[in-house]
Amino acid sequence: QVQLVESGGGLVQAGGSLRLSCAASGRTFSSYVMGWFRQAPGKEREFVAAIGGSGRSKYYADSVKGRFDISRDNGGNTVTLQMNSLKPEDTAVYYCATKVGSYMSSNERTYDYWGQGTQVTVSS
Repeated sequence: QVQLVESGGGLVQAGGSLRLSCAASGRTFSSYVMGWFRQAPGKEREFVAAIGGSGRSKYYADSVKGRFDISRDNGGNTVTLQMNSLKPEDTAVYYCATKVGSYMSSNERTYDYWGQGTQVTVSS
């Protein structure tokens, strides 16, 4: 059974930074793409970033490119999302997810396991 547990959310002022972590278990971690998605109140869940199994390939939504950085530690089975220059519109519940295969999809339906989410609130 694959389990994903996010941590690191919280309240931050606009322009600030937060670091989200996702601890994974139950799967050979380095073999799978890991992704971050978010869902703001009243909106659909949207793609944020993905990282390939080796950590060399990364893919970002245009809205976070240049501000967010995704990384992974295959020895520690964790994936991290460093969020800088945060904006009020980044406020959402952030979810970690994993998918089979090497393609770094932005389509949430291709991800087969999800964490419970962690709240990020950015005040203006």
